[in-house]
Amino acid sequence: MNLSQVKKELSTLENVAFILPNGTFVPEHFHVTEVGLITKNFIDCGGKVRQETVVNFQLWDANDFDHRLKPKQLLDIIALSEKILGIADNDVEVEFQGETIGKYDLGFNGSAFTLMNKQTACLAEDECGITASKQKVKLSKISNQTNSCTPGGGCC
Repeated sequence: MNLSQVKKELSTLENVAFILPNGTFVPEHFHVTEVGLITKNFIDCGGKVRQETVVNFQLWDANDFDHRLKPKQLLDIIALSEKILGIADNDVEVEFQGETIGKYDLGFNGSAFTLMNKQTACLAEDECGITASKQKVKLSKISNQTNSCTPGGGCC
């Protein structure tokens, strides 16, 4: 989910909520402690130089039970971050403290933002000799096509 999509959804909400991958909600008294711009420069395993830029939200489970972040407040924080940091319409990732700091992709289910587990991948599969896994297909699920051979069909 990119930043413009987040802003669009925030403009329709009365409350800001985040759901963890296990289905539980981030406690409603959370704070957004950072809205930042993260640029990662790296070399993949095939030797190609790459750059990745994301907008980062850091959520903190505060012991401040008297304040709740409202969508307008988060929109204001985002606007200030865009102005001061020059943030563009990049994808958004979210950091949240579990057993360690977890990084999540962001989605939206119609009423709350969803934190989705990030996955690693080889970015240079052709250089590493990795082949795509073959899709398993049940032969009983393949429909008869007009050009397929059938008993008595005369194609054999």
